[in-house]
Parts: sequence; C-alpha cells; structure tokens
Amino acid sequence: MTGWVAIAGLGPGNDALITPEVTETLAQATDIIGYIPYVARIAPRAGLNLHPTDNRVELDRALHALQLAAQGARVVVVSSGDPGVFAMASAVFEAVEAHPEYTETDIRVLPGITAMLAAAAAAGAPLGHDFCAINLSDNLKPWEVIEHRLRMAARGDFAMAFYNPRSKSRPHGFEKTLKVLREECGPDRLITFARAVSKPGQKLVTVRLADATPEMADMQTVVIVGNSATKFVGRYVYTPRSAS
Repeated sequence: MTGWVAIAGLGPGNDALITPEVTETLAQATDIIGYIPYVARIAPRAGLNLHPTDNRVELDRALHALQLAAQGARVVVVSSGDPGVFAMASAVFEAVEAHPEYTETDIRVLPGITAMLAAAAAAGAPLGHDFCAINLSDNLKPWEVIEHRLRMAARGDFAMAFYNPRSKSRPHGFEKTLKVLREECGPDRLITFARAVSKPGQKLVTVRLADATPEMADMQTVVIVGNSATKFVGRYVYTPRSAS
C-alpha cells in the first residue's frame, strides 16, 4: 500500500473558510494528526483515526505522520490558518530532514486562509501594500531576534502582522513590542487588534499606537500595524497601493 501525508490548513476558524481542496482531502484520510483543538474540528467517522496531541510536540507529531504513511495510511496533518505560516508544514519537512528514510514520501501541502489575511479582510485592507508577518513568540527564537526584525520592518515602512502576541507564559513580550513600535513608528501609527477572527466572538479594535495597551492582545488575537500611509476610510482601515 502507498500512503501519503497531506499538511492542511483549516483556515482561521469559520468552516466556510476551509478550502474545497482541504475538505476533499479530509474525506479521503484514514488518520488525522494535529494539535488538540484543531483535531477537534474534524467530525469523527467510521474508518478515521484521530490523533490529537499537545502543542509543543510538533516534531513528534510530524514523525508519527511519516511513519503512518510508510505503513500505507492516508494522513492529514491539520493546522489552523495556512500550514506553511508558523505551522506544521515546516515541522514535517524538518522531520524528513532528520529521517532521510522518508524522503520519498508523498507529501502534499494544502494552503489555507491565514488568520492574518482574515483579520486584514475584516478590517478593510491594511495589508494593501508591502507587508511582513512576525511571530512574537520567543519559544523558538530569542527576543533579541524579534526586536531586530521589528525595528528593521518598521524602518522599512512595512505594514506588519503579528502572530502569538501575548500569552500567560509571555505576558511582557507584547509590552516590549509596543515600546519598540512607538520608538520606531511614533504615536500615531494605526494598530488593529483582531480577536477570534471569523468566529462568532470576533472583535476588531483599531487605535493609534499611543493608545494601545498590552492587555488588548492575547493568543487569539492577530495584531496588524499599518505603514506610514495607512489610514481610516470611514470605519475601514486601508493602506494605499502606491508608495512615495
């Protein structure tokens, strides 16, 4: 039997934002592997094995997927958003690099709608010109690297989207992020907090950097900072497509 691994993005939360390609692949799967709340989004059915795991075992999860595929299973590794954006696609290829016996495995990466793009769409068009995405978690990189990238992105006048801004174990990181942004961008730059985007409890708030507080963000929040040209148009936030 020939198995395969598909690494699928489930979108930001609303099932309507799961792509038809992902839905079709899920229907073909024999095994679903992923973080507990993401696996919980998959409806159980006969012949489908669910393998939920905790959040900090990405490489173990990836290796398990490769092992099952080698036995003939059709495995879908689920992520939220897009699997290539701070998610499981890199972890699977990292596992392949560490275990070259799986190099010939049929691996498919199925794109999804990221929380960043869903948040931007809900707000208007804050990412309408050049932008970057930065993961503010220091679990896999030191704060010094995060600060350097923040400063360089701000000096390049990029709009910025931030993932994992503030958690219970990292309560002070976003406070330091806001300090850096005020130093580099000034007090008037627009910053949007999009919490639970696409879900029933969705909440969007846009303020000036001077009025932003760390408590406005948590792990369910995507934060988008505009560039120097980002502005309000009515209740919408948008960044012009041209730059001077």
